[in-house]
Amino acid sequence: AARIFEHTFRTQLTHHGYLEPHTCTVRIHPDGKVEIWASNKAPYGLRDQLAEDLGIPKERIKVHIMSVGGDFGGKASLIDVPICYFLAERSGRPVRMVLEYSEEIMAAAHRHPAVITLRTGVEQDGTLSAVQAKIIFSGGAYAAFKINPEVTVLGGRRLASYYRVPAIKAETCCVYTNQVPCTQSRTPGSPQIVFAMESQMDIIARALGLDPVELRMRNVLKDGDASPMGERWQHICVGETLQKAVEASGWRKSRPGKYRGRGVALYERGTPSGKASAAITIEADGGITLLTGVPDVGPGFYTVVQQIVSETLGIAPERVRVRFEDTDSLPYDPGTGGSKTTNTSGHAAYKAAREVRERLVALAGRKLGCAPEKIRHEGSRFIEPGGKAVSIDELARLVVAENGGPLFHLTMYEPKDEPPVTSFAAQVAEVEVDPESGQIQVKKITTAHDAGIVLNKLTFQGQVDGGVVNGLGFTLMEENPMADGRITGLNLGEFKIPCIKDIPKLTTAVLESPTGPVPFQGKSIGEMPNVPTAAAIANAVADAVGVRLFDLPITAEKVYWGLRANPAGDKK
Repeated sequence: AARIFEHTFRTQLTHHGYLEPHTCTVRIHPDGKVEIWASNKAPYGLRDQLAEDLGIPKERIKVHIMSVGGDFGGKASLIDVPICYFLAERSGRPVRMVLEYSEEIMAAAHRHPAVITLRTGVEQDGTLSAVQAKIIFSGGAYAAFKINPEVTVLGGRRLASYYRVPAIKAETCCVYTNQVPCTQSRTPGSPQIVFAMESQMDIIARALGLDPVELRMRNVLKDGDASPMGERWQHICVGETLQKAVEASGWRKSRPGKYRGRGVALYERGTPSGKASAAITIEADGGITLLTGVPDVGPGFYTVVQQIVSETLGIAPERVRVRFEDTDSLPYDPGTGGSKTTNTSGHAAYKAAREVRERLVALAGRKLGCAPEKIRHEGSRFIEPGGKAVSIDELARLVVAENGGPLFHLTMYEPKDEPPVTSFAAQVAEVEVDPESGQIQVKKITTAHDAGIVLNKLTFQGQVDGGVVNGLGFTLMEENPMADGRITGLNLGEFKIPCIKDIPKLTTAVLESPTGPVPFQGKSIGEMPNVPTAAAIANAVADAVGVRLFDLPITAEKVYWGLRANPAGDKK
């Protein structure tokens, strides 16, 4: 490399900030059957983990699927359920436990703090030649809250994943430390790592006299390029996504004013998948009920899956009822999380709807006197070549009559091959800094997404806006300081999360294309918009007043002392 840049970045310990605290009820029947009602986003995982820990068959445990009042990764662990179980076992009575929020902050799982050291080599023109990273996550005193051993180290695999890097080495460690245990938090590991990587890209751009966008454009992947870790994706459009953000944010326009600055950051994440089950019931009146094992945690999955089933069967969405029960009602569901819900449980519902449609097509063929393959499905009607048609309502009555009651169709979805596609996000932040106090006011955040086909614009935008605000809190205010391993601020007055006054103007630009892996070619969105925010704001602060901060959160005090250490910085 012509030049080598080495920097160390640090991120803080934070709580997830969900509104509903952990709560659960456990009842043990005389025959040993266990019933659980818990604020948990992965009921089947809860059942299986508890069965393993207690050494009892999982068939003896029924977990009732509940609506969950916020999660962000923190509601997948057992935490309170084993305590309730042993109390119920000893007392012979049902036991209910509700954590106070002080207990949440004191003892529930948190996001991993991180120390990230980057050595990046570049050529004189800014072309990346090598990246080396040492990534250390502080895991806390116990590992039991993690949903799997690799949950956080996955972030290291996406180090610089959207750039052409001929040589890369990322060493990731999660270590035991004297603090509250940590677990997965929205996009595990990635907000920490992208803060470091994208901050350093701006440092390099300034050192080489390049515009930060130009430096990134020179290095982003193009179709045919392999990622630094060797993945070969189709439909790579990170450059186009960055260009969308640049245009929507007004990046090329003149400086926004004295003590104001702009910053940019990128991110990449695919759409994971897995096995899931779903069932569809057809009633005699044509009503359709979808049974799913996904708890409602707020992103709008029930709305989207309702659309998927209604579109497949050709009926109005309001005629599709979505229902959830317990872990005895379906074979398996992974729950929500990991940006995979629509690509797993959504695919299970899609498969069930297609199989039901095939059964209705066969019935329409018998009714209309032609081969099923000649039946044309248009809207809610099934039409034979001569034009005769039968409605889905009539077919529903027939299939229920043949079945001797409502038709219940169960299916299991297991993906065979993952499509080689991913998603990209680009974000531009605009800030204003008070040079006297160091106070930062975020004026505008523009986010561009390579989104595949957006299935529901309202739920999509909710995920984008919620993710940006989540990233804003992580960047500017959220922190759980400790003394001797104990968290010192145990309420939401001291652990601050963003309120409505903190939210800047939010602008979203969408790059749509029929390239996604989910039903009807969508892509994941839930864990994209929160990741670039920290780096984008840090870069904007540096652009505004010349203060480069290497640790989060970015507070007025840190900027103030940065300005005093570098009085020339605020002359920008």
